[in-house]
Amino acid sequence: MAEKIAFITGGNRGIGYHTAQQLGSQPGIKVVIGSRDLAQGQKTVAKLREAGADVDVLQFDITKTADYQAAYDYFDSNYGRLDILINNAGIAGGTFPGTGPEHNAADVPLDLLHRVFETNFFAPVALTEKLLPLIRKSPAGRIVNLSSILGSLSLHADPNSPIYHAKSFSYDASKSALNAFTIHLAYELRDTKIKVNSAHPGWVKTDMGGDQAPMEQEDGAKTSVALATLPDDGPTGAYIHLGKPLPW
Repeated sequence: MAEKIAFITGGNRGIGYHTAQQLGSQPGIKVVIGSRDLAQGQKTVAKLREAGADVDVLQFDITKTADYQAAYDYFDSNYGRLDILINNAGIAGGTFPGTGPEHNAADVPLDLLHRVFETNFFAPVALTEKLLPLIRKSPAGRIVNLSSILGSLSLHADPNSPIYHAKSFSYDASKSALNAFTIHLAYELRDTKIKVNSAHPGWVKTDMGGDQAPMEQEDGAKTSVALATLPDDGPTGAYIHLGKPLPW
């Protein structure tokens, strides 16, 4: 059996795919990617294995609560624990850059706000709660919440910050809430060996980031991989991009 078992939600494409490739290529780490489409996930696994990564796939939809129990049963029956959970799956809630109502606090469609929060906040919280008993069985569990610099309240409030004008209320607020979850869960687990951190991948060439983004997807995965493999003296309750802390 592999020394560490990792689960990456939304691991079949984009940053999640490259996170799985980099993490699964490290000796002793078995990665399981969650994929809504099992057939597509199996194709992704074949590609990752050809690249030298130790990867399997689990049919998993972050928006379906029944899949949380299925994930628990999978890891419990196959491994008896979970060492790494990367809450990678998420949605943008609008196009970037954009000026539509989905970006505005004054007239954001409430159904959209609920949908973004369900995927980006409530789902990661619920999944983490479900899998936490298995993470507690790990010698050194790691939980990584894929956030964004756009979740930083400090930077959004600073007229001199680089993101001051880059506001998208539904997405930004969901990531701020996810950061709050990181802080609170890390505090509650402070007397354990489990570390909980938020990762900002960077402005990456993805469907959300667009072609104008300066970072490639493989570089966007680096922060998640680093936080998933932190040593015992690594940080917890932190908000990190490429090894450097961000202001909350």
